[in-house]
Amino acid sequence: MGHIPCFLRILSNFGENHFRMKKTRFSNIFCFGEVLWDMLPAGKKPGGAPMNVAIHLKMQGITPVLVSSVGADAEGAELKDFLVRAGVDVRFLEKDPRLPTSEVLVHLDDQKNATYEICEPVAWDNVQLTEGLEAEARKAGVIIYGSLASRNKTTRETLLHLLNVSDATHLLDVNLRPPHDSPEVVEKLLHTADFVKLNEEELIRIGSWHRGNGSEKDLIRWLADFYRCPTVCVTRGAHGAVLFIAGEFYEHPGFKVHAVDTVGAGDSFLAGLMKALAENRSPARALEYAAAVGAFVASRHGAVPHYSSEDAAAFTELLKGE
Repeated sequence: MGHIPCFLRILSNFGENHFRMKKTRFSNIFCFGEVLWDMLPAGKKPGGAPMNVAIHLKMQGITPVLVSSVGADAEGAELKDFLVRAGVDVRFLEKDPRLPTSEVLVHLDDQKNATYEICEPVAWDNVQLTEGLEAEARKAGVIIYGSLASRNKTTRETLLHLLNVSDATHLLDVNLRPPHDSPEVVEKLLHTADFVKLNEEELIRIGSWHRGNGSEKDLIRWLADFYRCPTVCVTRGAHGAVLFIAGEFYEHPGFKVHAVDTVGAGDSFLAGLMKALAENRSPARALEYAAAVGAFVASRHGAVPHYSSEDAAAFTELLKGE
């Protein structure tokens, strides 16, 4: 047997009759979902969780495929140009002839935490299934998808079809944005997932749908068992994150930085975690690296401040000294 990445060895510790087993191939990552303009107090910035993850992966040396849609308008053309300059694969960025490019109003509180006003319908509500897209999905090693893009039937059915035909690792990035957070839709996605990333509030909310209260770790174990997803990562804002993998918990308290805004910090955290796991780092080291990347992004304006893969490699050591 050839070399098996650390992440695969970890996943292989699970009993085959309890959890879905997948071979994770980090060389071909799909990011599926919304692309948009975040209308921030400081100005207009490109945004959308799947797009943010894709750009952060690219900045850290992994070129993902982005699946979404923009409108046939100036905002859509500008957004596509931005993605091309960022080096993201946009072969499956559709252009909708009828619906506009998405814009989201972002409000920041005193702690710089963001809330969102998301208009609809927009172009990414209408992502179409094509033969080319299906063929590409069959080759994917990881499909990263959020819950928000499934608010509309068309995009939701396209995503579920791609997940059904692909043997990729399914990574669900939960984004419960009222009113697009119904259990009926979100649970369909949870049942498809091999790896779930969510925040503390989302964990509590999902737990309340079935089992009521419990400690954070009790809820994580319950979620992994109930939805049959072997890996769960919960972010804790300024207090770091916890990763549950191979039946073990790994925690990091986070790095202290001056937060400018938290838009995109969770997305950069996820990209950092995937990058570190792809490099065969241990769960503890991968979590540390991801926390450092997320802290750096929170200390900058916008969801995707520019940095290089060399910068990213130095984040952990730099932030340890602060």
